[in-house]
This record gives sequence, structure tokens and C-alpha cells, in this order.
Amino acid sequence: MDTIRNELLAKIADLHKTPEGAYNIRANGALDSRSSTANIEIVSKTDKDGIDIIIKPNTKNESVHIPVIISESGLTEMVYNDFYIGEGADVVIVAGCGIHNCGDQSSEHDGIHTFHVGKGARVRYVERHYGDGDGNGENIMNPTTVIEIDEDGYMEMETTQIKGVDSTNRITTATLGKGAKLVIKEKLMTHGKQFAQTDFTINLDGEGSGANIVSRSVAKDTSRQVFKSNINGNNKCSGHTECDAIIMDEATVVAIPEITANHIDAELIHEAAIGKIAGEQIIKLMTLGLTEQEAEEQIVNGFLK
Repeated sequence: MDTIRNELLAKIADLHKTPEGAYNIRANGALDSRSSTANIEIVSKTDKDGIDIIIKPNTKNESVHIPVIISESGLTEMVYNDFYIGEGADVVIVAGCGIHNCGDQSSEHDGIHTFHVGKGARVRYVERHYGDGDGNGENIMNPTTVIEIDEDGYMEMETTQIKGVDSTNRITTATLGKGAKLVIKEKLMTHGKQFAQTDFTINLDGEGSGANIVSRSVAKDTSRQVFKSNINGNNKCSGHTECDAIIMDEATVVAIPEITANHIDAELIHEAAIGKIAGEQIIKLMTLGLTEQEAEEQIVNGFLK
């Protein structure tokens, strides 16, 4: 378990040793280790499985790590994590889930993360999902993110599905107050028979609020992807949603960007592009000594960087 634990933590949270600052590591459905700081408190919920992360107002230059790892085949769990980011704070939160499944049963982690971002607070949230194992059991992850940003608050969310996740339904909803800003950067790759669905719903309620949602994905083999994005402009605001996808082999990609203006001063833009790798790109790299497969890998890695 120690070797698998360390490999998964490195993949999903860049952790090669005990992290500095506050952290909560969950392994196989139970608490593995935890540490709070003077400004960041982590406590277990009493009514359901999960934790509350309370960040004091004006906390600066601190981080929170809350990775989840599963190495048991057949384990299914649902957790509820609430983040309370105090007014004027500026913090980094690193989450994610890694599953190592060597059995013939499915292992599944579902989680609901709710962010309460206080007035003028800034949050950078990094979430990574990864699966591996040499068994026949599936790796399933269904993350739900609920975001509430108060006046002049800012949140940047970087979400990445690295590989090895057989099925995922990724749901994000956000409500923004006056002057609040939200930036979401999604990176996703599927292969084999995998299925991935992403669903963003952003409500720009406050005057001067804004959101920028960008998804980049690669679909290989016979995998399937569905991207949905809905931005509702309910006040004077600005919103942009974009989906760029590379499709390969016999894969399927569906993009459904939607924008709704409910205010005369709502400025909203949506974009979607799906296409294959250009042949001249591969040829150019092959003239530099790469094989066709190596050229494809270089292009995909650069696209998702």
C-alpha cells in the first residue's frame, strides 16, 4: 500500500513527502492523515462523510491539500467537502482522486465540493483525476463542484483528467456576485472505451461579474466525450465558454455550448471546435526524426499543456 499510496499522491497532487501547511489525506474510505494550521482548520463532518475546511479572513500564501486515494477493488464512496474561504484571503487548494484497481470489481469515488468564497478573497483550486491497475474492474469518478463567490471574489479552477478513468460525470455550478470573477481551465483525455461528460452551469448574477470557461480535450480509440456549458448572464456582465477537442481513431465528441442573456448589458461568447490532427503537423515532426506515433504524442501533449 505504501508504494501505491505514494505513486498516486505524486500523480494527483505532486506530493512526494508530507505537505507543508494544512492537509487531509483520505485512503480507502477512511482518514489517512490530517494537519491544520493557525489559519486553516480541517474538521470532520458529524452528519455525513466529509470535511469542512475553514480558512480565516486575510489568510495569505497558504495552501491546503486534500487528495483521495483508493487501492481496493469494489470500494464505492461518496464524500461532502465544504470550503469556507474568509474575506480577503488568498490561498491555493489542491485536491484530486487517484484509483489503483487490480481487481474485477468497479472502484468509485463521488464527491461534492462546495466553495463559499468570501468578499475580495482569491482561490486557486487544482483538481486532478487519475486511474490505473491491471485488473478488469472499472475506475469511476463523479466530481461535483458548487461555487459561490461573493463581491469582488476570484476563483481559478484547473481540472485535469490524466488517464485511466473509465467513466466520469463532471458537474460544476457557480453563482457569482457583484464584481466576482471565475476562470475554469479543463484538460481531459479519454482512450479505449472510456466515457467522460462535463457539465458547466454558470450564473452571472452580480453587476460586473465575469466568467471564462475553456476546455481542451483529446478523444482516442472508441472513447466518447460530451461537453455541456451554459452561461446565464443575469446582470451587466461578461462571459466566455470555449471547447476545443482533438478527435482520433473511432472516438466521438459532442460539444453543446449555450449562452443565455437575461440582461441588456450581458456580453456573452461561445466557441466550439472539433477536429483531427493535421497531416502536415505529423509530417513536419517526422522529418525531425520522430515516428508517426511519437509525433502524435508530441502534438497531443502540446495541445493539453
